[in-house]
Amino acid sequence: MFPGGGQPNMQQLLKQAQKMQEELGKAQRELAETQVSGSAGGGLVEAKVTGAGELVALTIAPAAVDPEDTETLADLVLAAVRDANAAAQKLQAERMGPLTQGLGGGAGIPGLPF
Repeated sequence: MFPGGGQPNMQQLLKQAQKMQEELGKAQRELAETQVSGSAGGGLVEAKVTGAGELVALTIAPAAVDPEDTETLADLVLAAVRDANAAAQKLQAERMGPLTQGLGGGAGIPGLPF
């Protein structure tokens, strides 16, 4: 049902959809250019990922390297990457949330049922 019982102005709906698509594209580009960090072992291992979740750097302190215990190092690397990805997901939610909250919740493009 549309407000006032009338049909939506298709031209207006298309303009709103195009504007939303442009804003989403801009936010995605910004996320791809932004880097966030995660760490493990009190900073012994640090991972950097883009806001889109792409791993771009990994730093391992010499103190983290024990040839007799590579399993612990692997765990530290995994934990640092997970920490960085959690930061990237939080950034995505902050940047994309306001743009996508209406998709599926009824608050998106007025007059459309999604």
